[in-house]
Amino acid sequence: MRTTRRAVTAVTAAAVLLGAATTPASAQAAPDDITARLAEQVRQASPRLAERVRQAVVAQGFHDVLDLTPPELFAASRAGAPEKYDSVPAERAARLGAAAARPLHQTPNLDIAVIRLGPLGKPAAVADVLLSPQHPQGVAVPVDARELATDQVRYRWWDDTEWDVNGGRGTRDVLPGREGAPIDFSSPYPASVLKLMVGFGVLRLADAGRVDLDGTYAYQPTAPNAACGGAQGKTVRAFFDEMITKSQNESTCALIKMIHDLNAWDEVNRTFAELGMPTLMVTGTNPANGGRWIGSNMSALDTAKLLLLVNGGYGTLWTTDAGRAVTRNELSASSRAFFQRTLADQGHNEMLSTTNWCGRDYPVQGIPQLTPPRWVRPDGTVRVGDAVYDRDVRPCDAVAEVTYAHKNGWVDTTGSDAGIVKSLRGEAKRDYIVVVFSNLGTDYVDARRPADPPGVFPVLYTEKYAKLGKAVDRIMTDPR
Repeated sequence: MRTTRRAVTAVTAAAVLLGAATTPASAQAAPDDITARLAEQVRQASPRLAERVRQAVVAQGFHDVLDLTPPELFAASRAGAPEKYDSVPAERAARLGAAAARPLHQTPNLDIAVIRLGPLGKPAAVADVLLSPQHPQGVAVPVDARELATDQVRYRWWDDTEWDVNGGRGTRDVLPGREGAPIDFSSPYPASVLKLMVGFGVLRLADAGRVDLDGTYAYQPTAPNAACGGAQGKTVRAFFDEMITKSQNESTCALIKMIHDLNAWDEVNRTFAELGMPTLMVTGTNPANGGRWIGSNMSALDTAKLLLLVNGGYGTLWTTDAGRAVTRNELSASSRAFFQRTLADQGHNEMLSTTNWCGRDYPVQGIPQLTPPRWVRPDGTVRVGDAVYDRDVRPCDAVAEVTYAHKNGWVDTTGSDAGIVKSLRGEAKRDYIVVVFSNLGTDYVDARRPADPPGVFPVLYTEKYAKLGKAVDRIMTDPR
């Protein structure tokens, strides 16, 4: 009901702003005037937000973690582009028990974007902050208020070994023509947040009538891949739901292969670029099974823009450098609603938000979200597929302040989380998008991290992410 009222209010307010029943000339001129005025407001508000986000990043001391696989022991095994999928707890425990933890030898890479949303779901301020060995105090990226874009960053493809032994610097460019950009940054591998790109591709094809969400797709891999599993048949809607809510790799492989079957990946990647999100790309995946995801790249800023589109604000959300006005209608209303529902049902709330660990001394509580009831068992504990969490989340839900519709991901050198935060009724008002990518994945832990209880899904991230999530949420309750 809350969403319905918000949509009605947005349409009503927009009709007043745009003078919907006036002459054709004023109806044509008003949107441009409003867009220009809002862009100016974003331009003025964004530097303040960016500085506060930068301070919040620096305050967490992300360099102060322990490296379970330091470069002198594991550089050779990391060479090249290995396959990377969310690993199961047993695999993680076996791998991480093989090496002694040592202090991290340099500042990690971290990319955080925050978009504050106004009453119509339009951007009110935007921040993009990068942390790296070259920028240990963080750097606020200049962002064009109209395009919600930057040309000031030379993005590099992620490589574990290059980061370890080359001072955090990558050698392969993500985008052409950025050689002169003042900020050189290796973009952390997005891990399972890449599933947002797969989801967008599926829904664009569904809107075009080329995919039936309620039709059955027969996934029949012609080459083995352990992460992708064997043949199975389900509705596209079911594969999509499992991919987002449970982060199920097998379902993701199926949808990636389905897009290959339609010869549509070039089209999907081209659409990201045409919509002004050029760092979003899924390349090099295996058409035989939908695996080999390492050729995926996402910047936090472009990922935040994708979520802005999914959130569905009124009117022009941003304008591309080619002059294209991007609106929520890049996805149909039904597709956006489905995407929003699955993100709202995300089961792994354990990075920027940590309600699955409610009441533990470690990790600290992050974004104070309401746990999706879909996964809460009668005793208050959470089970997502085979992942069992041991805490009663009901005390945290009783004091929850927001909903958090999001997707996270984890591999050895990735911690990632991207989502849409909305305040619950009666709580301090905030409405924003937050995206974090970092190379602090499951190979990096806090000194005070306790052992995981037997049979319980392990804590996969440093709790510094939860502290950052909480800090950003506090910033967003302050309208300054």
